[in-house]
Parts: sequence; C-alpha cells; structure tokens
Amino acid sequence: MSSASDSPSSPESAVVPTQAVIEAIAAREGVDVTDVEPPAYEPLYAVVDPAALDRLFQTPSGVCPDARVTFEYEGYEVVVHSDGRVEVSERSGTGDTDVSFGRSLED
Repeated sequence: MSSASDSPSSPESAVVPTQAVIEAIAAREGVDVTDVEPPAYEPLYAVVDPAALDRLFQTPSGVCPDARVTFEYEGYEVVVHSDGRVEVSERSGTGDTDVSFGRSLED
C-alpha cells in the first residue's frame, strides 16, 4: 500500500481502479489475484462498468478531489476514491460495515 512519503508512480505503472479493486478483494479474501474470476467470483462488470470506472478516475483529482464511487461486490462494500484509495469493507448482518481493507492505486 502506498504511503504519503512514497513518490508518485508514473502513469504507465499506475494501477487502474478496476485492477486495484480486484487486488483488494483478493487480499481481503486471502487468495491470489488470478483466482478472482468466474465461476468462483462474479465478474466485476456484473456490478459496475469497468471502463467507465477507469475513465472516471483518469481525470485529474484536482477537478473533483472528493469524488468516490461506492458499490457492492461479492458481499463487500467497495469504495474507490479519486485520490487512489480503494476500500473494501465487509458488510455485517445489520448493513453496517465492520471490517475495512484499503488499497492504493499507486504503488
């Protein structure tokens, strides 16, 4: 995960939001990123338009620094922030989030 002291990644090495989501889900599930695919996992495109999500966050964060997209995937609430953070929170039986895992788009 990236920290504030890390130097920014170059655009060609930056992780796109859809890949960061898959990596965060894999880390949360304790599986290899290549395992997050059908039939064990629902395709990401079944819950969010991957191309639109990636395009949305290609826009410089200064345009809308507080932008975020929230959706449910595989029983988790996923939040993608314009600053590059991806948060994966497990949904409790009451609908409240109770566990969080973060992933930055920049390594």
